[in-house]
Amino acid sequence: MFSPWRSAYIDTFKTKKKNNGCLFCSIAKNKKNDQKNLLVWRGQSCFVVMNRFPYNSGHVMVVPYMHTARMEDFTDNENLEFMKVITQCITTLKTVSHPEGFNVGANIGRVAGAGIDQHIHFHVVPRWNGDANFMPVLSDIKVVSESIEKTRTALAKQFKTLSQK
Repeated sequence: MFSPWRSAYIDTFKTKKKNNGCLFCSIAKNKKNDQKNLLVWRGQSCFVVMNRFPYNSGHVMVVPYMHTARMEDFTDNENLEFMKVITQCITTLKTVSHPEGFNVGANIGRVAGAGIDQHIHFHVVPRWNGDANFMPVLSDIKVVSESIEKTRTALAKQFKTLSQK
């Protein structure tokens, strides 16, 4: 089995440690490269970005602009926006990709599985019956059936449509 994307994933964290910067803060500030950064949509308190190393096609993250690892740092209005945007992600993915279910959540802290543990973020992962085939079980490899750029374009278009309603 061959999964060359894993080396890019590992290199991302080596670079992050060298630069001592936050990947999410960098994406938030760099508005000119939204397409390159796979940013789907920007809101008042948060943005939606594709996961460059997805668990499944369409795996997005809702990321607060505020750099914090603590849920309790957010206001009620910010929390409300996060939930609304997570719901909008689900609605958008249903329209674009027709999944049969979703995993939604946040890994808070390194021991909880957070790869980027200093900037909280919420995962929305579309799921289909049978998508957990033998590949991830035997070889820690995921099969992603559509290019991330194509998925990002479709999601961004649908988010724009929903935002105009």
